[in-house]
Amino acid sequence: MGGYWGISRTMAEIHALLFVSARPLCTDDVMDQLKISRGNASMNLRALVDWGLIDRVHQLGDRKEYFRADTDVWHMFETIMRQRRRREVEPVFATLERCCEMVRAPQGAPGGDDPHEAAEFLQRLDDLRRFLTSMGRLFELVLLVGPKGVEGLAAAMTPPPGTRPRRTRTRAAGRP
Repeated sequence: MGGYWGISRTMAEIHALLFVSARPLCTDDVMDQLKISRGNASMNLRALVDWGLIDRVHQLGDRKEYFRADTDVWHMFETIMRQRRRREVEPVFATLERCCEMVRAPQGAPGGDDPHEAAEFLQRLDDLRRFLTSMGRLFELVLLVGPKGVEGLAAAMTPPPGTRPRRTRTRAAGRP
């Protein structure tokens, strides 16, 4: 499941272990149960803390650091989605803008000075920007309605039984 989050397998395994554990675990516990090195455990525990998916906790009378996972599935989803958006989607917007500026600049268009090619390239970038913007709005809507409202949202978006998935036509390479 970690691949869907955009995290490593080990990071996902550590999170799963902490999620199902009845008590907080220390680094040694994680190492023993998952058979991983101290460096690997420490690096991934730190990353999970940075993501906001686990917390550091201290046990009275023990100097070791213990870790506990957030068990609220909705909060976990929200945290993961916000992190992925910040790390993956937002940088794409900046890159798209830089690409558009390069194409609009003199001699910046792919394929040379052909204004038709430049316009087509800009249209593709705009299509991508609009798609990402729509997905961002959908994400915000899902967070706005919360766990109960998302069930209604999913029901409203579910096609009637027997409906086939909508296929979109794509242009063949080299065709206008």
